[in-house]
Amino acid sequence: MASGRFITIEGSEGAGKSSNLEFARQHLATAGKRVVITREPGGTPLGEDIRGLLLGHRHDGMSADAELLLMFAARAEHLYRVIRPALAKGDWVLCDRFTDATFAYQGGGRGVPFARIAMLEQWAQEDLRPDLTLYLDVAVETGLARAGRRSDPDRFEKEQSSFFEKVRAAYLGIAREQPGRVKVVDAGQTLEGVRAQLAAHLDAFLALNS
Repeated sequence: MASGRFITIEGSEGAGKSSNLEFARQHLATAGKRVVITREPGGTPLGEDIRGLLLGHRHDGMSADAELLLMFAARAEHLYRVIRPALAKGDWVLCDRFTDATFAYQGGGRGVPFARIAMLEQWAQEDLRPDLTLYLDVAVETGLARAGRRSDPDRFEKEQSSFFEKVRAAYLGIAREQPGRVKVVDAGQTLEGVRAQLAAHLDAFLALNS
């Protein structure tokens, strides 16, 4: 692979991923990196169609396994069409959510065994994993209050707070297990405080990959 790097931004509802994604892109671009921004589920025409199925309300109550397989179907296309080609060209890929979200939402939230998710991860991704993950952590009550002011709730946002507590616990568990890759950002701070943390983590990563 060329000099491309794969960075993901994770977080549950109201953590501020969208508002900080462009900040991260600009920070990397200022450092001279060609940056491709993308998202999951989505990132391709097929992936965006699947996103509509997953987030919309036409299929409320779909099985956890169907949800999981749709996530990986979108991811397989995303890897094939966007992520792998960009990395091969030496671009830096900045992705709004990736497989950590599957472990957190379908694993932690829905209760799908992590081993089942890991099997699909290896099948779809082979050895490709993010080089750096920035996890925006915020208290569930705070995050849901922010999300509620933003737009009408999607299929996931209509879940109970207990679901999101399990999602957050799963994210924090991943961060504890993989501290070299996953950096926890306190997203309960002011926007300036959050961005100062993001800049520090990105600068440290840039220094290691200059």
